[in-house]
Amino acid sequence: EPSPAQLRVTSDLAELLATQLRLQRADQQQSALVRSELRALRAQISPHFIYNTLATIASFVRTDPERARELLIEFADFSRRAFSGPSSEFTTLADELVYVNQYLTLEQARFGARLTVRYHIEPEVLSTVVPTLLVQPLVENAVKHGIEQRRGNGVISIEASDQDDECLISVRDDGQGFGSPLDLGEHPGALGNINRRLSHIFGPAHGLEIESNPGGGTVVRVRIPKYRPGVKAS
Repeated sequence: EPSPAQLRVTSDLAELLATQLRLQRADQQQSALVRSELRALRAQISPHFIYNTLATIASFVRTDPERARELLIEFADFSRRAFSGPSSEFTTLADELVYVNQYLTLEQARFGARLTVRYHIEPEVLSTVVPTLLVQPLVENAVKHGIEQRRGNGVISIEASDQDDECLISVRDDGQGFGSPLDLGEHPGALGNINRRLSHIFGPAHGLEIESNPGGGTVVRVRIPKYRPGVKAS
């Protein structure tokens, strides 16, 4: 006959196991939600961007065939990464910036001298693990709203700096900006999607920070913890 103490231990062990199972299911649900948001981001690759890129490549076919060939290779690799991989939820900042550079190479071919890109990336943060498709949609948003909708030339700046236990990433444009604050909680576009992913992975304190002024451009900042249990690039 089990003693009362043995029964209590058995009960406590059963409760502990039940709690672990509940936590495991919660982690699985959160992971599934993050993967769903990632799939949604991939689905938001703009048909407008694809059409403009192909039109730009076609314009170089007669005047500069070698340039057209280079752009076609860039576009093929960009499309492969956008629609089929990487399948991991995380990647390094260095790898994410390769993807960003591919995108901007295609956009600079389209805009020519109208688009200037500046990078300021501290080497110490290149190995930081970030959510896949974190920076490129921010840059695409800057091109769409900061460059495409303005007259004359524009500048996009991409910065990443070492901030003790965090990596601070900023995407800045000198476009028209806006006055009303964005409600990212229910925002249907890429910014809202990224903000939700960041909150799910790192907590609400690590969402997007947006600063914008009419006529003064826009800057989007995000702080990524350098070390987080369970967050690693594949």
